Amino acid sequence: MTIRVLLADDQTLVRAAFAMLVESAPDMEVVGQAGTGRAAVDLARSERADLIVMDIRMPDLDGIEATRLLAEDEDLAGVKVLMLTTYDTDEHVVEALRAGASGFLVKDTKPGELLEAIRTVAAGESLLSPGPTSRLIARVLRAPAPAAAGSSGGPEGLSERERQVLSLVARGLNNAEIAETLGLSPLTAKTHVSRIMGKLGVRDRAQLVIVAYESGLVRPGVEGSA
Repeated sequence: MTIRVLLADDQTLVRAAFAMLVESAPDMEVVGQAGTGRAAVDLARSERADLIVMDIRMPDLDGIEATRLLAEDEDLAGVKVLMLTTYDTDEHVVEALRAGASGFLVKDTKPGELLEAIRTVAAGESLLSPGPTSRLIARVLRAPAPAAAGSSGGPEGLSERERQVLSLVARGLNNAEIAETLGLSPLTAKTHVSRIMGKLGVRDRAQLVIVAYESGLVRPGVEGSA
């Protein structure tokens, strides 16, 4: 299937370069370009894009608010957002993930990596790009207070195994890496991740990372916390 991509960036030359790159891929096509967040939302509705490559910082309506509007629109529930930022220290990344973005990349990402990121997010996975995102989330989110004695040490309703899996998701491991770490099959790891998302009512792995840090299951700067 061809991935229908919408490009949203306030810099015309950046959009043109991304458009040439996306159109060079046999499994993708550019269905629209937007210079503002508001235009991106309007084009998403009219062009039925599968995925939007969205800049965080744009005039009129920034990428975060545009992503929030897309996430709130039931008719656009299937539209994925891959957020772009100039710096991997942009603290707005966390807000973008909360708003509904499925991941982010910095703009100096290599061309091949951008295409693979589009494929990954379009397929329903989250892109936590690769080290900077988890480090950024850990730095931006305040460390929660220590869990009370006798508490689950994380989101309620999860089994011990599910808490282990969630902790590894928050540290950026994919299903195969989680399976290897815990001695599971990749299919079992994938099943655990899907079940956790269902229990916590989140859309994707990016949202799981936020939950893991905010709940205290994973603590900023503490390796192996769970």
